[in-house]
Amino acid sequence: MTHTATATEVTLWLVDETPARMFYAGQRWTVTDTPTRLRGSVWSIDPDDVGGRRGLFGWRFQATNETRESIVFDVYGGPGEWHVHRSWS
Repeated sequence: MTHTATATEVTLWLVDETPARMFYAGQRWTVTDTPTRLRGSVWSIDPDDVGGRRGLFGWRFQATNETRESIVFDVYGGPGEWHVHRSWS
């Protein structure tokens, strides 16, 4: 398994508020497992940030491209500003 740390923008499509497809690194990807919600640690939350990152802020899921390559991705952000922070192949 190869780990890659990145901070690359991604276009993520959600179905029922869950990742279903994405466009990343010039390729189309389809989510091929059940995505896992990633939440911030209580130690990483600013107590003065009243509506900020207390809830959902990321997902981990496996996605497969058109050439059948499957990669596990950690994506963070929100509407219009998703980024891939880590990936494993």
